[in-house]
Amino acid sequence: MYGYKISQELEQYGFQGIPKGTIYPLLLNMEKKGLITGKMQPSSDGPKRKYYRISEKGLGEKKIFVSEWQSLANSVYQLIKKDK
Repeated sequence: MYGYKISQELEQYGFQGIPKGTIYPLLLNMEKKGLITGKMQPSSDGPKRKYYRISEKGLGEKKIFVSEWQSLANSVYQLIKKDK
């Protein structure tokens, strides 16, 4: 996906109000770290767009993040459950 399309997708998941100018620096940072790759491609709607794809390194980092997130979510759930 290209940057603007990514921002549209994020809005569909409840991330409204993220300034469009925030997405591109994050993508650049992730690309520099090797988590995603970017490739310029022609667009039927105007100038070329840079399309991004997750890299193997990015997939590995995502797996680690999801595991840590699940652990945190479980801990929070246990805390909330305790207060009932």
